Amino acid sequence: MNDPSQLIQMIGMPVMLFGLFYILILRPQQQRAKQHAAAIAAVKRGDNVVLSSGMLGKIVRVEDTEVGVEIAQGVTVKVVKSMITDIRAKGEPAPANDPKS
Repeated sequence: MNDPSQLIQMIGMPVMLFGLFYILILRPQQQRAKQHAAAIAAVKRGDNVVLSSGMLGKIVRVEDTEVGVEIAQGVTVKVVKSMITDIRAKGEPAPANDPKS
């Protein structure tokens, strides 16, 4: 253990592996979380959203931590904002059920 190159290898390898792990996994995950938080903060009345359950709806009321989502004509549910997974643009066309040939 008197050789400095062995000491550098013993300490340097775990540091390099952690750096690689951070660059490939942790950093992109943090960026996605920031983008999602920004999108949720910008949600407004009239936006079409997808909830974490897969349910589609339209925002009818916005509060601090909750939103009112109309899931059917005249049916509004109160949802925690963090359960919104996707915000779709107004007027975005829905895909057809049957493929066109």
